[in-house]
Amino acid sequence: MVSDTYNFTGKKILIAEDEETNYFYLETVLKRTGATLFRAKNGDEAVKVSEDNPDLDLILMDIKMPDLNGLDATRLIRKFNPTIPIIAQTAYALVGEKNKCLSAGCNDYISKPINRESLLKMITSFVG
Repeated sequence: MVSDTYNFTGKKILIAEDEETNYFYLETVLKRTGATLFRAKNGDEAVKVSEDNPDLDLILMDIKMPDLNGLDATRLIRKFNPTIPIIAQTAYALVGEKNKCLSAGCNDYISKPINRESLLKMITSFVG
């Protein structure tokens, strides 16, 4: 059943998240919106999925991932897709963290634990 409040039917969202619990939370929140979801477990996979799916509408990018981190993955994605909205998600709610994310090419930033309503409002601001 698609949520009446947040309907992202037809939208493609990549969740770049290595932690299973965090991924399943995001998947549960976003499934109700009707969005088509993709998953990457590290930065390298995020870059590959983004290259293979140029019609993605948005990326939720975990910053701390194995192999290639989310900031470096964002920088690589920006080389071939400068316009896709990328929302950084991180447990590090430190002063300056948001600026680091924005400087790497992210469009916005949300800290963990992620509030469902805040996340959905943020996604709506990018994909309608």
